[in-house]
Amino acid sequence: MPISALLTQYIARRPQRIALLQHIAEQGSITRAAKSAGLSYKATWDAIDELNNLTPKPLVERAVGGKGGGGAKLSSEGERVLRLYLRLQSLQAQVLEAAEEAGDLDLLSRLMMRTSARNQLQGRVSAIVAQGRNDLITLDLGGEYALTAQITHESTVQLELEVGSEVVALIKAGWLELHGPHETCPAQHSGLLGQVEQIITDLQGPSEVRIGLRNGQTLCALADAARVDELRLQAGGRVLVSFAPGYVLLGTPL
Repeated sequence: MPISALLTQYIARRPQRIALLQHIAEQGSITRAAKSAGLSYKATWDAIDELNNLTPKPLVERAVGGKGGGGAKLSSEGERVLRLYLRLQSLQAQVLEAAEEAGDLDLLSRLMMRTSARNQLQGRVSAIVAQGRNDLITLDLGGEYALTAQITHESTVQLELEVGSEVVALIKAGWLELHGPHETCPAQHSGLLGQVEQIITDLQGPSEVRIGLRNGQTLCALADAARVDELRLQAGGRVLVSFAPGYVLLGTPL
């Protein structure tokens, strides 16, 4: 299976996080890999979630908890992506030498943006429905998951979206609502049922809830302590995540 254009773009603009794959392969532990890569434990989990969300098959296989913060190893797909990264590293010097002017690199950095959205889900457009000046874009995330985004028709044209287009859905953690597994989502909202992987408590703010989906992707939601207690959330339990179409931003490869 060819590596997606979205992952290729990610490799180009986030080399430090791709390099984390090599640290995981060498260390066999999330905690040790984080230390070796110079990242915090939390940043390492974030990187793993991003990487796994951009591929049909997870790049990193992990076991939460245990001695050393949990074991971790690369899947066969992760090993393949790591080989690609190492090849790209060898080509990087040639690319830099080929830049005709110093301003060329500044131009490229402006064209490749980073985003503050914690949730980046890969999908394919399965339907586009006109709704006045807006379009409702349905994305197939795989594993029987789907979501709907509402964007302007102008954005649909600008992104050159059509059925089959590969896109990334960006959703801020604070935009996700959590419900019990047997509850019903608010009208017009997308709903994704998953399993709580981890709850990171923050005494000065909302807790961070990491939710694994059956398709291998991961969501990160924010919830105050009262909501966590009300839903009796705990690792291994099921939870329903919902969000409005207007809270979904779409991106495509350059």
